[in-house]
Amino acid sequence: MAEHGWDAGKVFTRSVYSGEEVKEDHQQVQQSLFDFIQNFRDDNVFVYRDQLRRNLALGDPVLDISLQDLAGFDESLSQKLVNSPLEILPLFELAARNSARKIVAPNTEGLEDVPEVQVTVRSNTNVVNIRELGSSYISKLVCVSGIVIGASSLTSKATQVLLQCRNCRNTKMVAVGGGFAGVQIPRVCDREQMPGQSDKCPLDPFEIVTDKCQFVDQQTLKVQEAPDLIPVGELPRHIVMSADRSLTNRVFPGSRVTITGIFTVYQSKNVKGTSAVAIRQPYPAGNSFTKRIFTPEEEREMTALSRTPGIYEKFASSIAPSIYGNEDIKKSNRMSATLPDGMRLRGDINVLMLGDPGTAKSQLLKFVEKVSPISIYTSGKGSSAAGLTASVIKDPSTREFYLEGGAMVLADGGVVCIDEFDKMRDEDRVAIHEAMEQQTISIAKAGITTILNARSSVLAAANPLFGRYDDSKAPGENIDFQTTILSRFDMIFIVKDEHNEQRDQTIARHVMQVHANRKAVEVEGGELSLDTMRRYIAYCKDKCAPRLSEEAAEKLSSFFVAMRAQLWSMERDSTERSVIPITVRQLEAVVRITESLAKMTLAPVAGVEHVDEAIRLFRMSTMDAVQSGQGDGTTRSDLSAEMRRVEQEIRRRLPIGSQVSVRAIKDDFAKQGFSTHAFKNQRMLIQRVGA
Repeated sequence: MAEHGWDAGKVFTRSVYSGEEVKEDHQQVQQSLFDFIQNFRDDNVFVYRDQLRRNLALGDPVLDISLQDLAGFDESLSQKLVNSPLEILPLFELAARNSARKIVAPNTEGLEDVPEVQVTVRSNTNVVNIRELGSSYISKLVCVSGIVIGASSLTSKATQVLLQCRNCRNTKMVAVGGGFAGVQIPRVCDREQMPGQSDKCPLDPFEIVTDKCQFVDQQTLKVQEAPDLIPVGELPRHIVMSADRSLTNRVFPGSRVTITGIFTVYQSKNVKGTSAVAIRQPYPAGNSFTKRIFTPEEEREMTALSRTPGIYEKFASSIAPSIYGNEDIKKSNRMSATLPDGMRLRGDINVLMLGDPGTAKSQLLKFVEKVSPISIYTSGKGSSAAGLTASVIKDPSTREFYLEGGAMVLADGGVVCIDEFDKMRDEDRVAIHEAMEQQTISIAKAGITTILNARSSVLAAANPLFGRYDDSKAPGENIDFQTTILSRFDMIFIVKDEHNEQRDQTIARHVMQVHANRKAVEVEGGELSLDTMRRYIAYCKDKCAPRLSEEAAEKLSSFFVAMRAQLWSMERDSTERSVIPITVRQLEAVVRITESLAKMTLAPVAGVEHVDEAIRLFRMSTMDAVQSGQGDGTTRSDLSAEMRRVEQEIRRRLPIGSQVSVRAIKDDFAKQGFSTHAFKNQRMLIQRVGA
């Protein structure tokens, strides 16, 4: 090859058969593929012939082939496609073009008037994890699944390049490989010299005639393995993928895809040698996150489960059975992953758990991450604004900017669990305001202006300002969050580690049972398995979208008016505004809770019984947080003054080092007119400071 001016040093392969035998074998394969397109039937329907006719009529010359159908038609042909896709796919597209000729121009022999047909292959069997792709898969057809984290802008790639010699004007057409492959331009003109001609063309005489080249659309995608497939302690792996022609602009950052493509190597521009890998000629199966297809047996199972008496309580008891108590929090966590999503009106519930250390907040977050079909777990201290929303990355090879989605984008359609929410920087926490309410992320960076979907629930856990929640202080003194972020949480749970001897004994027995017989606790405590819960959540999310009845809507309206009046009365008595606002957002929150309760039983309409439970949950969470620090109907100022009087009386009556029964002094203080709430808070405060 060197005498024609091609660069040396490349690796070439040659078949053991002669040229005529290879040509004859290719013709046989092409004829077999043509027969498959024309004759494959399913229930007396010519699947691919009709699909090709329909797509040609719509002006979309694409033929989508199932690898399972090809294996059923001809097993050897399917194996050839899997093992030698670079050789078989061009023959497949040529056979598809011949089939299109019989549809478009049946009376002609040539292919000039027949459009190019792109053949895409899909397969959901033998899906390989991205981190398992090794050298044994190179140049073979592979099927991988992952999540798109970056997408470049649309570019044009040449498939046929016309070269012209600057000296003699000799032209030649050179084919360009697919994917990231470039073009090899000969360095010497191969024009045949006529007798009598002595002048030779100089070295590197060819130039590209751009307007005579053939181009196709191309897009570069960055695909990362799904978060639930990443081993603990390992960094996520990703691959670079090239999509062309009809496969461009079909997926965006955050899309969960199943890709069938050719695993190959390409020449990196920054590193010499074949150092990087990519998926070439990829075939994303579906746009955005892939919807689960339920079989009729699964639908019957899910419908029967929804009609089970007490499914609401059973589901709540199955959430983190190793954690004792916190039933209302478990019910709210269940709903954060089973709600319908929407762009105009948010459909996902955001939950904040604020409380003392050691109350199993992080363990609940871990369980929700495990049971949710789509979930991402992150920590507030290790999260930045770009990591939660999106970032603009510069491609080192093309020097173009492209978007990479963050946690809120990658969890589109699922739940984001954020631990240590109070440890986040304020500027990073502000970045998720839009994602929590509008469920979108607007980007205007480096000339890129776009909007990404972030239709995900937020489940956050945080500690109070001073480590432990102090009932003697107002919520604003315990909660180190701005009103703008608190209003975006539908439910705010104050989790307290209260001193109760009977409860402590029950928790101790529960923990000992977990350590003594771990498997039995999981099986007996959780009535539903993790797989059943995950499938039921996905089924409810996909199949049910309940609406409010007139009676339920009327009751919700009355509750909102009464709730606002109660808050106004509290603020008037305490002469200070509540740090936890009660606005129209909270009315929408109760509506979302009501619809989720109906969704749990696959009810088409949310009734009054769902409203009653939603109001109870809202009172036990957000309204309880608003009223925290007030006991027996007294205001915080009155409570603080009474607690100071209790402290003075205790110091006056009890000398240092003396001992007295708590029950006796409690009864004595009650006879003197002190409230039980004030005595309890002051006693806990004295024990905490060691006085």
